[in-house]
Amino acid sequence: MKAGIISFSRRGFALGERLKEGLERQGWQVEVYAKSRYMGDEGQKIQVKESVGEWTGKSFSRMDALIYVGACGIAVRSIAPYIRHKTTDPAVTVVDERGRFSISLLSGHIGGGNDLAQTAAEIIGAQPVITTATDLNGLFAVDVFAKKNGCHIADMKLAKEVSAQLLAGEPVGFSSDFSWEGQLPKGLTADGGPKLGIAVTVSCKKQPFPNTLYLIPKVIAVGIGCRKGTPGAAVEAAVKSAADSLQISADAFERAASIDLKKDEAGIVESCKKWNLPYETFSAGELQALAGTYTPSPFVKSVAGVDNVCERSAVLASGNGKLILRKTVRDGVTVALAMKAWTPVF
Repeated sequence: MKAGIISFSRRGFALGERLKEGLERQGWQVEVYAKSRYMGDEGQKIQVKESVGEWTGKSFSRMDALIYVGACGIAVRSIAPYIRHKTTDPAVTVVDERGRFSISLLSGHIGGGNDLAQTAAEIIGAQPVITTATDLNGLFAVDVFAKKNGCHIADMKLAKEVSAQLLAGEPVGFSSDFSWEGQLPKGLTADGGPKLGIAVTVSCKKQPFPNTLYLIPKVIAVGIGCRKGTPGAAVEAAVKSAADSLQISADAFERAASIDLKKDEAGIVESCKKWNLPYETFSAGELQALAGTYTPSPFVKSVAGVDNVCERSAVLASGNGKLILRKTVRDGVTVALAMKAWTPVF
């Protein structure tokens, strides 16, 4: 995680240095900057020459978090042109230069702004200021749950509806294809009665509630094999067909895998880049050593040195998970799907 800290006085810079030290102890990569003509020699190497707005524009997309040591107004005016969506904006926290308050300003839940404000407060002994309604009322926050458990939120508008219903004191349903750890928070019920509910599932085809908010965990590994030179369009079509056969959402894909002979196979590499999906490969020895029963192919064995590529790759990439779809073939592309062991935690 990367954070950028900017201050506007010597006192603020010293506070930024304290924040840097504390955050780095927790594994953050931190860059500290100053925008002040009164910094003296200690600020020459980190002085921001451009405007604060321009610095913010450069930092907004490359940082996971921004901390302004100064007035809220400076931060608000600086970030305003760059705010896009809560699912992509970085966390923004403001700390006054006396270190009295640590204020979560932007992306409190998904971006981690509330946690950052709390962490910053603990480092410098400040009072955290959190204004999100669910936190103030001690209620379940579906976006925090999704981030914590690595789930994709299929409909942000419906996520807002969930929060609104909980704040109104109305129950929200909860359904999960996976056994969960912990107790259902106040306001959630598993009885199936509410018209609005949350479903933790790899499929958006199920509808346990009339209005269902799908939280899709990234738990599926896609194993791929193909002839040399197979175009990306054929790879994409084969993977989509395999997923559709089990009604699995592409948002459930965590990674793709194949044999190392296909490390630079353009069709697979291009497809994975398009899906923003990590792609890893294994040696024939690693694949063949995997325990279990897989669909054998004498031809593949003679060419690749292992009797099956797609099924074994999927299982290895899933951390020795469960093979949920055996080899399927479409236009010379073989695809298999495996699901890793996973438990959502409240």
